[in-house]
Formats: sequence, C-alpha cells, structure tokens
Amino acid sequence: MADMVTLKIDQQTVTVPAGTLIVNAARNAGINIPVFCYHPKMEPVGMCRMCLVEVGYPSRNRVSGEFEKNEDGTIKIAFSPKLETSCTTPVVEGMVVKTNSELAIQGRKSILEFILTSHPLDCPVCDKGGECALQDLTMEHGPGKSRFLFDAKKRFAKHVPLGELIVLDRERCIQCGLCVRFQHEVVDDPVLHFYQRGRSLEIRTYSDPGFDSIFSGNTTDICPVGALLTVDFHLKARPWEMERVPSICSHCAVGCNLVYNIRREAMSGGKTVIKRAMPRQNEQVNEIWLCDKGRFGYHYTDATERLTQPMLRKDGKLVPVTWDEAYQRVEDKLRAEQVRLVSLAGGRLTNEDLFNFQQLNQSQNGKAVLYSQMAGGDLTAQIGLGKGTNFSDLGRGTAILVVASDLHEEAPIWWLRVKQAAERGATLIVANARKTRLDKFASHVVRFEYGQEAITIKNLLDGKGYAELESAAKAFAEAENGIVIYGSDGLGLEGSELLVKVCAKLVVERGFYGKPNNGLLAVWDKPNTQGAWDMGFHPDRNLKGTLREADVVLIAAADPVGDNPILAQALSESDFVVVFELFMTETAKMADVVFPVQSQMERLGTYTSGERRVQRFEIVLPPVDGQKADYQITAQLGRLMGLSTEDRSPVLVMNRINEKIKGYEEITYTRLAKVSEQMPLTTRDDSYYAGTSYQNEYGMGIQIASSADRGEQLFLGTLVLVEPQEEIATGIKVVPVTVLYDRGQLLQPSHILDQRLALQVVNMHPALAEKYQLEDGDHIKMMVAGKEMVSGVKLDKDVPEDVALIARSNGFPISSPVFVQIQRLVLEPEARSRG
Repeated sequence: MADMVTLKIDQQTVTVPAGTLIVNAARNAGINIPVFCYHPKMEPVGMCRMCLVEVGYPSRNRVSGEFEKNEDGTIKIAFSPKLETSCTTPVVEGMVVKTNSELAIQGRKSILEFILTSHPLDCPVCDKGGECALQDLTMEHGPGKSRFLFDAKKRFAKHVPLGELIVLDRERCIQCGLCVRFQHEVVDDPVLHFYQRGRSLEIRTYSDPGFDSIFSGNTTDICPVGALLTVDFHLKARPWEMERVPSICSHCAVGCNLVYNIRREAMSGGKTVIKRAMPRQNEQVNEIWLCDKGRFGYHYTDATERLTQPMLRKDGKLVPVTWDEAYQRVEDKLRAEQVRLVSLAGGRLTNEDLFNFQQLNQSQNGKAVLYSQMAGGDLTAQIGLGKGTNFSDLGRGTAILVVASDLHEEAPIWWLRVKQAAERGATLIVANARKTRLDKFASHVVRFEYGQEAITIKNLLDGKGYAELESAAKAFAEAENGIVIYGSDGLGLEGSELLVKVCAKLVVERGFYGKPNNGLLAVWDKPNTQGAWDMGFHPDRNLKGTLREADVVLIAAADPVGDNPILAQALSESDFVVVFELFMTETAKMADVVFPVQSQMERLGTYTSGERRVQRFEIVLPPVDGQKADYQITAQLGRLMGLSTEDRSPVLVMNRINEKIKGYEEITYTRLAKVSEQMPLTTRDDSYYAGTSYQNEYGMGIQIASSADRGEQLFLGTLVLVEPQEEIATGIKVVPVTVLYDRGQLLQPSHILDQRLALQVVNMHPALAEKYQLEDGDHIKMMVAGKEMVSGVKLDKDVPEDVALIARSNGFPISSPVFVQIQRLVLEPEARSRG
C-alpha cells in the first residue's frame, strides 16, 4: 500500500496517497479546483494556469533540519510567494492549501479575463453551450466584464474540417492542448499539432486523410469549449434539449458503456432520433473512451431498408403476410414427423434471444450452431479472465501474450488498455504473422508464418525455438500474473480450434487462471459471441453439410448466403428456411419465411462481453410498428409447439437464464443496474475536470465467474499438434483478417464513415506482386468459393511476402485461408478510375 500523506485544504484535513496531485486530493475531499488543461487520464502540464492556489509548506530550520514551531506548538507554515499550479504539485505531509484566498480568487479572474480576450461571444449559437467548461467557470469565477476592447479580438477561421468526422472552430480554441496531448500521449496517433505561437497559435492536422485516428471523437469530449465538434452533431441540437439513455456498444466484444442522446424533432418528421453517442464511464471496461466506430456507427437504426413486416414465400416470391400466418407456416413445418432442425445464430443476438432460441431448438432435438469462425468459448468459460480482472490494474509483474490478433482493428479499446498496461511495466509479448500497431509497445515480438500459430505457442510453452521465442517464453513463465489474448488474424475455424487449445494449455500449465488479472481472453468479432457459447451454440466445421441435410433451418442475425456462395448452395438444398433479420440480406432473399426484428436500440437486453461481463442496455428509441424482438418471436413459436417460453420481458427471460445456465446464477436486471464509486470522479456538473463523458448511474455489469473461479474440474479437451507440412497448392495463399471499418450490415448505413471503410482490395507485399507482374492499383480476377471476382491490388511492405490479405465482411467470400488463382486484368481508364 502506498504511503499516506495528511494535509489541509481550505481548513479541511485530507489524507491521500503520497504523490497525489493537489487538484485530485482536493477533489477527493469534495473541493473542486477549476482546470482547463488538466485531465486525470493524462500527464499534467500546468499550461492554462486556471488551477492556481496558495500553497504553504512546513517550515524547517536550515541548520538542524527540524520543523520550526509556533508559540502554540503547531508547525510553522511558509507560504510560497507566488501561486502554484495544483495540477502539477504533489501533496506533502503537513502541506496547507488555500483554494479560495483573495490571491487565488484574483488569479483565477485574471486567467479567465486573459482567455476571453480573443474568445468569441457566441455562446447562444455554440454547440457546447450548456456543457461548456469555459462558460461554467466564467460564470463562477470570471471577472464579470473585460478591460479589453472588442475590436482588438483575434479573428480565426470557423468551421474548419480536420477530417470528415471532426470540425474545428479555431476562434473558440483556448489552446489548452488537451486534444494534441490525447492524440500523442493516450492513443499514439500524433496527427494533431500546434502551429504558430502566441495569440496566433492554432491546431492543425497534417495526416492524410485529415485527423487520421480511430479515436478522434474523444477529443470532442475532452475539449473544454466548442472548438472541436463531431460533424454529425454540429449545429444539430443543444445539450439541454436531449434526453440520455444508457446502452452498450454492439460493434465488438469489448462492451463499451455509452449514452445515446435522443430527442423528438420536427426535422425528422416528429420521430425520436439519436443525435449523438457519448461515452459512459466504466473504469473496468472502456474507462471514458470510445472508438469512432462505436461513436458513429449507430445509423443503421433509422435506415429506410429496415424490414417492417413478416414475409412468406408464395408462388416463388416473398410477399407481406400477417404475423399469425407466418407463425402458422413455421409451426406446420416444425410439426412434421422427424424434422431435422438446425438453428443458426449470430453473436449479435442478446442472451435472452439466444436462450429462447435454444429452448425452441432443444424441444425439436435440433442442432444449435453458432455462426462464427472462432473457437474456444467453452474454454474461456472455464479459464477465462479471473473474476475481478481489470486492465487498469495490470503493470509490472504481469505478462500479456497477444497472439493472432490485430487488436487495434479488432478491439480498439482493448488495444488501448493493453498498450497502457505495457507502459506501466507489464511484459507484452506480441505473436503474429504480420506487423501490428501493438508491436511498438511489446517487450518481445514473435513472428511466424500464417498456419503456424498453434505450433508457435506450443514452442513458447516448451521454451524452445529461436532466440526471441525462447526469451519470450522465459519472460512469460517468470511473470506473477499472465493473460493470453487470442484472435482470428489469418485463421479459419479449424486453425482457431488448434490455437485456443494450445493457449489454454499454456495458461493452465503456467497457473495463470482462477484468480484476478489472469486467464484466457478471446477477441470475438461480435458483441455477444461469448453469450452464445454460454447458451449452448457452437460453431460447426461442416456447416455446409449441416445446412444441406436440414429439413428446417432457423437463421437469426447471420447472413451465410451473403458471406459464402458455397453456403448459399448448401442452404438452397434444405427444405425450409426461416430468417430473423433487420434487413433484406442475401440469406433473407432465399428464405421461405422472414421475420422483421427490432434492433438493439428498440429493445431491452443483455450482452456478455469477451471479458465475460454481463451488461444490460435500455430501450433507446420507440419500437417500430411491425417489428418484434427475436426472443419474442422464438417464444411465440415455442408456445405454438407446447413450450412455456417467456415473451413478456427480457427481465423475465433472464430470471429463467439464471436458473438454468451455469455462471449466470447471480445475474438479474436489478443487480446489473448497481453502480459503485469510480476513480477518477467524473460528473457532467464539472465537465472541466474530465470532459463531457457521462457518469455511470445506470449499472456497471457483473463479471461472471469462470469454472476455475468456482473451483470446478476443468475439461480442456485433447490437443494434437503436428509440425505443419509444406502446402502443395497452386496460386496465391489468401488469408482473412479483421478490419475495424468493414462493410457489415450494421456499419454501412452510417454514411459519415464511408471514407473510412476498408478498400475492397487484395493486400500483398511488393515482392509477391512483382512475381505476378502486378503494380499498386492494378486489378485482378480470381475464383473464390466457386465465384469469379474482380479486385484491386494494394501493395503493403508490412504484409508477409508469401501471402495476400483480404478483409473479412468486405465483399469477399473468404473466411479461412485458401489458395486462389489470379489473373491480371487490363481495364479501360474510365473503368480503372471507378474501381
């Protein structure tokens, strides 16, 4: 435990850990010192001077070194002749701080008067009005009037696009430097810089494209004024006009906490709409940050392409029908004698959806299949991150192994938190076939060829191999705590099964399980893949055969037809297909019955994150007529089949889950809504301290205990590894990788991100391109999954020389490594420019 220091702040005795800054010591005691340039998540710089206070230190005799005392026996306090910045001054024993002395008050007034000399008086039209730190602090501490002439104000450009997502009002900038420091220090994207000096100082971006960062939206939260704003919110609404609704991001497995600001407005035809997404503090999950995909990727909810009524195939065409007619048709098929049922679910479904889906499936002795190319949910349930794990606690003494994952693209907030753990002293080992953004912060970087993921980790376990591998193995074995994070970079389901088994073996043999800050973590590509595993859905290596042999296939939150022509052919051979969907996907087009479902925004539910934290989200938007939640549809089908399934509320479904699903015994909606005090203390009442992120008043979730946490026997399966044989195949080996901005159904309607979407190209090393006489920008024809496709070529020196990379969910039907024949195409100039 850190040494404690006792001091007085405004006559109040305060005891805090040694090294605490005065501004934080005061805040812990309920005394708020105003700041502009300080942020609790960044190193202090003391450049705005708003936090000036009087500081007195215990006086010592210069000869004896003893404390000098007053006549009454108290220690003499010698105050500094000048005010000090409380954001850079650490506390010391016996210190006395005056935050509201005449000197401190005058200092704050002078600083505010100086800041306002060239600040525009446009509060009535400023988007930040109502949540502006400068506005609030001026009202509380400002001089009331200025001695400077209005005509002498410095004029700057307004509405300057820093990129397609963020707009800058240079005239409002108070040069606190928070945005620049956030990009440089916190997220390692140094794309913002100061330009010029003095009163001419301004913020500029020199990246191409402008403000090229996946965390750019956070700068608008921490900006204390209306200088930085998101394009989709700029001049669209005022903070006090909007309601706040808590939710959970649905774009990856991190489970970031956020708040949607909504309002009912005339410009949207009287509908209630989402105006912006804001971070909600959860120091165990996303702290106070969001990636830009989570911040801007919500527009699918109001897409005009949403399905609004059930459809039934009649005379070869899908036509609108009533819910009763659609239900009846499915019931008739399920009641057929010895029906072979397959229930295919995606990781977008909630726990309540999946539970009811499984109940219906089991009643018909069906096969529950998870639509995923990643394995290991059964192992993470046994030896996943120990209950109480928090990335913020990781540092010296902890080893983190990240294998087959580009965390920056797959789970940006986990990338950020792992990076910060490494900066605090954790031993970071990155094992991947290609360079990633995490390599820069790693103590050890282990390279292997695609296809050698599992054998490489086995060698790391055995401590044999080349020098860097042996060094990494030694560092991992000697750590006090260990975490293994595995992804799907370049892997299909078969390769993922091998990798997760050897990772589990490594975790168990090193004893890194069953305790906090230890265990196995999967970088799932969907928000509730872990929940799907927990509810009994598992991937199927032979999905093609399973679909082909089925009499009835129920498909929810998955588009196998759109992803893979081979699966499309298999599904066409099944007798009857039912699809639960938001949009008319390629799979829905092939269905016999299509049920329109509500999006996450229109219903209540829970997700289980990759860290196995169950979190609830609320109803953000009013339900659309004609749509129902997945759990309601499967519950109704279950009732028609004689089951007592619950369709009244997800709260009641969760009550059944905690009775039947191991690990979920303590999960109720009431418990999920509990909150506790978090550090740093952030509230919107004093946004000058940590920005405009929302305090968590709605629930922080519950991390469910693993089998190891509960002391149960482990069943990790059998691991059989053989040295990889040299592959005998013709053509180029193409491997799938995950990108943040893919072209999935939930992201494409967010047109604000169009310029950020991954290019539909094949990425390859210049050496490989030269072998096939290809240049950057060329086009090739290739046969993939029985389908001829045309793609552009992008050269990248960071790609291994023996493979080509293709992004998942980006228009190419590749879900596992495959060899393809390619042919260079010669396009006309006009067609080339369009490509």
